Amino acid sequence: MINLVVDAIPFFLLSVAVEFLALRHDDDHVEDKPIGYEARDTRTSLVMGVGHLVIYSGWKLVMAAAYAGIYLLTPLRMDPGDWWVWAILFFADDLSYYCYHRAHHRIRLFWATHVVHHSSQHYNLSTALRQDWTPFSSIFFWAWLPLLGFPPWMIFLAISWNLLYQFWIHTEKIRRLPSWFEYVFNTPSHHRVHHGSNEQYLDRNYGGILIIWDRMFGTFEPEGERVRYGLTKDIETFNPVRVAFHEWVAIWRDMRAASRWRDRLGYMFKGPGWSPETSESVPKRAGAPRPESLAAASPAPSVNRTIGA
Repeated sequence: MINLVVDAIPFFLLSVAVEFLALRHDDDHVEDKPIGYEARDTRTSLVMGVGHLVIYSGWKLVMAAAYAGIYLLTPLRMDPGDWWVWAILFFADDLSYYCYHRAHHRIRLFWATHVVHHSSQHYNLSTALRQDWTPFSSIFFWAWLPLLGFPPWMIFLAISWNLLYQFWIHTEKIRRLPSWFEYVFNTPSHHRVHHGSNEQYLDRNYGGILIIWDRMFGTFEPEGERVRYGLTKDIETFNPVRVAFHEWVAIWRDMRAASRWRDRLGYMFKGPGWSPETSESVPKRAGAPRPESLAAASPAPSVNRTIGA
């Protein structure tokens, strides 16, 4: 089965090493100097990446079987020999990623998976490798593509090239690219915003390869003030197991403490900052501070939230 990400592992590691050396030679007196690397943080990111590859390789077999079943049921067929089929797949895959990414910031059950990628307080190429160990929700967001007649192998190829593209945008070394490129494509500047915990950067810039979806659907935010990376409440651990599962544990605790099933479901399917006391007055941008009166009335839910993925 095609997996360009596995084939690219040597390139990933070489790129991390090159960026690390380049950052070491930065002038300490330069304004907005990149944060750079921290040994424990980088080690955690690499361990998370290895774990993700192992787990996702197994889960990918389940996805392939499901997509093959859907593909066999539909009368539609997309011929890989036609160039326009690849063009449609490019946009369809990237839209699927946008929907996947947005849902994984807006629904806490999905956020428990995606929070792993946002848990680092650094932003470098190793951060791109910090991936989750519970990738099971991904199956839903590309399931419409075999229904359109795309063979599963084409779908997984598209998923791979999308992830490969996103590797290089996890860097502070590249500031801005030509304006036409910044307008159409996801760039390091756009994705730094996505990884920020500054209030104005929360839940912004979900695009994979293209940034046009964010411009179309009102989730685009340009880079302005310096980005603070990580979560609004950082987990302060380099333990890979805790990084992988801390939000699942927090959801379980909140559900156990809830007295009504409606609230238990809310902790699972509403936004990461939701609690019963804020159900009528949660800010539109999940992760923003709660009103002081409500914050004083009850404890906040056990959740770590980012500004921006």
